[in-house]
Amino acid sequence: MNQGWIYRDQIKSNDSGNTVLSYYSQKYRHSSQHQWQERILSGQILLNGKPTDTATILQTQDQLTYHRASWIEPEVPLKFEIIYEDGDLVIINKPSGLPVLPGGGFLEHTLLWQLKQQYSQDIPVPIHRLGRGTSGLMLLARSQFAKSNLAQQMRESTLKEENRQISKVYWALVSGNLIPKCLSIKKRIGKIAHSILGYIYGATPLGKKARSECQVIKRYANCTLIEVKIFTGRPHQIRIHLAAAGYPLLGDPLYVEGGSVADLRSNQQQIPVPGDCGYFLHAFRLAFLHPRSLQPLSFESPVPKQWQTICQL
Repeated sequence: MNQGWIYRDQIKSNDSGNTVLSYYSQKYRHSSQHQWQERILSGQILLNGKPTDTATILQTQDQLTYHRASWIEPEVPLKFEIIYEDGDLVIINKPSGLPVLPGGGFLEHTLLWQLKQQYSQDIPVPIHRLGRGTSGLMLLARSQFAKSNLAQQMRESTLKEENRQISKVYWALVSGNLIPKCLSIKKRIGKIAHSILGYIYGATPLGKKARSECQVIKRYANCTLIEVKIFTGRPHQIRIHLAAAGYPLLGDPLYVEGGSVADLRSNQQQIPVPGDCGYFLHAFRLAFLHPRSLQPLSFESPVPKQWQTICQL
């Protein structure tokens, strides 16, 4: 049981005029209108620090707070390996299943929370994220100097095609064994409408530029092990790109062949969301310049042992 959490919203001009109930029901569709109604009437939701009711009309700049009571979080692997550490940065090996940041029902069962328990000062801050189901190398900054420098390296690396300061290489298992030996994917990635979540990231002509370069490492009877080098850092880029190209990640519950998302009402089960696990994606290699010495650093992490039991010869 965690300690509960307070979610804060400030009303923008385009939401002005909505009732408190319609605001929450439309913006946060993971809960039903009846559930939001119960929370408002029970006093869990405050408007400008005071209890409110379902029919109150919202105005621009109003402050809403949802005081969520303690809840039992899903079990996840909480242990992670520290690969490298100094006063400026930390490199960790994140296990699949561990969320990086709070969200989707996770608060204390996250990498960020565990870091806060382990470090009394200079708590490491993620420079980039890995999806909950993605394992492997993550770069975190400890000092403000490192955070600023590494964030700048990340921004510049996203803008440049070549001579990039930060390089990220992933290994992945894709369904089947028909993927070409070399594959370049440049589909744009952005927000697309989702009937339950409001929006989700996917392949769309209106999105931002994205580039992934793929190369086959080994073909198996049921899947193919590939290496993917990303030149941009769009949300869920590898999962989206490979699915859109016709080669979705093995076991991906959300992004399916063709680039669309899985059937929202398949077997009337819980809808698939980006944070679901089941796919096989591993941050294998990470290279960058040390923020203080500017010396190049490079790290590798072998894929999890469980991958060996998945690949059929």
